[in-house]
Amino acid sequence: MDKLENLIKSTSKVKLLYVEDNEQARSATLSVLSEFFEDIYVAVDGEDGYTQFNEHNIDLVISDISMPKLDGLGMIEKIRETNKDVCILLLSAYSDLEYFKRSIELGVDGYLFKPLDIEQFLDILKKIVEKVEVKNRLAANINFLKQYEAVTNEKAMISKTDTRGIITYVNQMFCDVSQYSSEELLGQNQNIIRHKDNPSLMFEDMWDTIKVRKKIWKGIVRNRAKDGHSYYVDAVIKPIFDLDGNIIEYIAMHNDITEIMSQKKQLADFLYTAKKPFLIQVKIEAFDKLQNYYGLDFVSTLEKKVGQLLEKNMLKSLELEAFYSLENGNYAFVKDCHTVANRETMVHELKEFQKFIHSTHIQIGSIFYDVSILLCVSYENSVYENVKYGMQKLVKEKENFLVTNDIAQEIHNTAQQNLQILNKVKTALDRSNIVSYFQAIVDDKGAIYKYESLVRLIEEDGKVMSPFFFLDIAKQGRYYNQITSVVLRNSFTTLDKIDKPISINISALDIENEVLRKEIYTLLETYSAKASQVTFELLEDEEMKDFELIKHFISKVKSYGVKIAIDDFGSGYSNYERLLDFQPDIIKIDGSLVKNIETSTYSRSIVKSILHFAQDQEIKVIAEYVENEEIFHILKDLGVDYFQGYYFGKPIPL
Repeated sequence: MDKLENLIKSTSKVKLLYVEDNEQARSATLSVLSEFFEDIYVAVDGEDGYTQFNEHNIDLVISDISMPKLDGLGMIEKIRETNKDVCILLLSAYSDLEYFKRSIELGVDGYLFKPLDIEQFLDILKKIVEKVEVKNRLAANINFLKQYEAVTNEKAMISKTDTRGIITYVNQMFCDVSQYSSEELLGQNQNIIRHKDNPSLMFEDMWDTIKVRKKIWKGIVRNRAKDGHSYYVDAVIKPIFDLDGNIIEYIAMHNDITEIMSQKKQLADFLYTAKKPFLIQVKIEAFDKLQNYYGLDFVSTLEKKVGQLLEKNMLKSLELEAFYSLENGNYAFVKDCHTVANRETMVHELKEFQKFIHSTHIQIGSIFYDVSILLCVSYENSVYENVKYGMQKLVKEKENFLVTNDIAQEIHNTAQQNLQILNKVKTALDRSNIVSYFQAIVDDKGAIYKYESLVRLIEEDGKVMSPFFFLDIAKQGRYYNQITSVVLRNSFTTLDKIDKPISINISALDIENEVLRKEIYTLLETYSAKASQVTFELLEDEEMKDFELIKHFISKVKSYGVKIAIDDFGSGYSNYERLLDFQPDIIKIDGSLVKNIETSTYSRSIVKSILHFAQDQEIKVIAEYVENEEIFHILKDLGVDYFQGYYFGKPIPL
C-alpha cells in the first residue's frame, strides 16, 4: 500500500497528455488515470494531440494508435522531430509486429494493451515516473548551470584547454582583458598570454597538481596582454574527467586582480627579475597619526598628491625605472643598477632630493601641508626586506634617512637566537629548571629586612641564565605566564622555610591573565597565615590594558594582608597620579637613577622628589642597584628606607 501511495504521490507531479478518439474507451481509461495524475490534458485525435503537446509542458504522452486525421504513430513522429526526450506510452488493442517495430524506431518508452491491465500499467508507470524525475532533475540542473555560467561569465575570465595546453574555449571577458579575439586564441597554446617573468617553478607545480596528482591548482599568475602590458589573475584550474577517471580537458577561472595588487606585485616582479636591484622606499612621516588629526578624506588626498609629487620629480631627476604607490603613505622607486659608483652617486642625489621635498608644501583646501618624508635605500642582498626593516628602524629611532644592506640578516639572526632561547625556556619548563633565586633587601643598618624572589633559568649544561636574556622573549612565545606561575609557587613554598618576608615580581600581563589571577588568589588562600609577609612588586608599563582590573586586583590581594610595591619608579612610564590610584605601600626607585647618583645631579634631584612625595604619602622607599658603599651612603643620607644590590649580596638559591 505504501508503494502505491508513493507512486501516486510521484505521478501527481507529472503532466500527462492522453490521446484517444474513442469516447467510451477514453472515459474508462481516464477514470484510472485520474487516480494517478492531477494534470491531464485530453486530445481526441493525433492532430489535436500534437497541438496540445506544443501548448503545454508535457512530461508523459499516453496515446492510442488508430485515430482519424493523424494516427498515434504519426503524431509521435512529429513530436520526436522537436522533442527526443519526452516519455511516450502507446495504448492499443493492436499487436501487429509492424506497429511494434515502428514504435521502437520512434523511441516509444512502453506499450499498454486494451483493456488496461492494472499490474502491467503500474509496473510501466513506475519506470516512466523514474525517467521523468531524472529528466526533470537534469533539466533543473542544466537550467541552474546556464544561470551560473551567465553570472560567471560576467564576473570571471573562463578558458578551457585540452590535455596539451591548447586553448579550446574562452569567454568574452577573457578576450576583453587579454585584448585577443577568440579567433586569435583558439588553437593556440596557453603560453600565448603568459608573461616570461613568471617563475618556472610555479608552472612545474601547476602541471604536477592538475596532471599528475589530478587536483585543483590555485595561484596568482602574471599574464601579458596583446599590447604587451602585464595584468594579474587569481587563477583556479581544474582537470575535467570522463567516467573512467581520465583527464579529457582543463577548465580555468581567472579573476583579474590587477587593480587590487598590481603595485606590490609589480614591485616584487621587478625585484625578482632585476640583476642588481636598487630599491628606495619612501614614507610620509607620521602618516599613521595623520588620519586622527585631519580625517580620512584629507589623508587620502595627501597620499595621492605626495605620490604625484614624488613620481613627477624623482623618476626624472634620478633616472629611475619605475614608481609604485603602496598603501599607508608608502612609495617605492626601483632601478636595475650595475656599478658601485653609480649607487653611491644615487645615494648622494637621494639625500639632496629629500631636502628638496622637505622644502615644498601641498595645498589641500585651505590647508598648506609641509611635506616630510622618510627614505630608506638598499642595493644588496634582500633589498625588499632590508628597506622594510630599515623603515621600521627609522620610525623607531626618529631618523629620516638610512642606507641598509644587512639589517634583514641581522633580524634573521636575532630571530634565530630568539627561537633558541624559546626552546631553552620550553625545555626548562618541561624539566622544572625554572627556579627562584633570592636577593636580600636591607635596612639602613645593613640588616636583612626581606628577600626579593628573582627568576633564573638553569640550562642543560648547568649554567644559570638571567631573566634579562629570556623573559621578554618568553612573552612573545607565550611562556611568560607559565614562568610567573612557577615563580609564584616557588616563592610561596619558600615562605615556610624562612622567617623573612618575600617580594614577588608580577606584571600587568600576569594580572590580566584570568588563569594566573585565580592561581594567585588560590595561593593566598592556601598560605593565608603567611600572606602578610608577601609583597607584590608591580611593574607599571606600556602593556597595561585594563586599568580598572589592576585596581581591583590590588584591592583584593591587600585584603589578605599583601603589600604592593611599584617597581622601577622614575622610569619612562611613571606617573604620580596613577601611583595614588594604586595606593602602594612601597616604591622601588628605578635602577638607572641609582647607578648614576654619584655623578648625576639630575638623578639626585629626581630621587629627592620621589622621596619627598613618598614621605608625604607615608610610602616606604627601596633603592635597588646599590653597587658600592658611596651609593649606599648618598641614598641613606637622602632618606631612603631600604636598599638592594650587589653591595649587600647577589641573588642566590635559598
